[in-house]
Amino acid sequence: MGKIYTIGEALIDFIPVQTAASLSAVDAFQKRPGGAPANVAVAAAKLGAEAYFVGMVGDDPFGHFLKDTIAGYGVNTRYLKTTKKAKTALAFVSLADDGQRDFSFYRNPSADLLLDKSDVEEIEFTSEDYISFGSVDLVEYPVKYATEYLLQKAKAANATILFDPNIRKDLWDDLNECRQTILTFMKYANIVKMADDEVEFITGKSSVKEAIEVVKQYGVEHVIVTYGPEGSDAYLKHCHSHADAHKVDPIDTTGAGDTFVGALLYYLDHYKQKPDQISPEMIKDGLCFANHAAAIVTTKKGAMNAAPTLEELQK
Repeated sequence: MGKIYTIGEALIDFIPVQTAASLSAVDAFQKRPGGAPANVAVAAAKLGAEAYFVGMVGDDPFGHFLKDTIAGYGVNTRYLKTTKKAKTALAFVSLADDGQRDFSFYRNPSADLLLDKSDVEEIEFTSEDYISFGSVDLVEYPVKYATEYLLQKAKAANATILFDPNIRKDLWDDLNECRQTILTFMKYANIVKMADDEVEFITGKSSVKEAIEVVKQYGVEHVIVTYGPEGSDAYLKHCHSHADAHKVDPIDTTGAGDTFVGALLYYLDHYKQKPDQISPEMIKDGLCFANHAAAIVTTKKGAMNAAPTLEELQK
């Protein structure tokens, strides 16, 4: 089997003790490890994948906590660097009754943004490897160019690259720049995964069918769209598959999309399936597997702690 690499931010999520309250009204929070790429790595590792997280945290108590926690879940942290030049990023989250979230980020800049090309030059990829990245760390800081450098190496090695934009509009001063950056980085991806509420922002099209045609103009052959409680669709170059969601009563959707990605990458790696070769039956099974993993996460508060093991998925 190959290795699964995720590149980007690791941060601390402060989750409110109570739901249905604005951040200004919340009295107490619980500290949780987070950051979408870190969540993806943990989700894959907990299922049994050989997962690596590539990023940077501050040389501070939060950074040490993140590194220890991520490693404790089985992720290889060889490429998780620390710096004294900035603090670890923080995100405060408010929860609605249905588990939907709102974020307030503290990073100006935070340590994850300072990851430099020199920090990642030693990483080498093979055609059996999988790489996942998002858009949160594609702002104008060194990490953007470190990420691009790694993606160029991964593409040259014929590794499979999945781009989950995971848009956080509050982190961008210019939303058009956010959109254009996402579209520009699509050229590195074999697979683009979008949540249904991101489709129109990214492509300018409200129709998923039309949106996929826009994405394909940037060289992407395979698109996955997730619909939360309505399941997910895979629009591959050679087939289309839909999988219904696994029905649960959600209390916190934090990390659900990240777990979906981690579980899908685990599935593709475990069964040695490349997106341009996988059968309609196998991709549907992969979507079902990822939907199930994501659903389990929504039944608990937090992300990494809630990501299921293979044993939990097989119950």
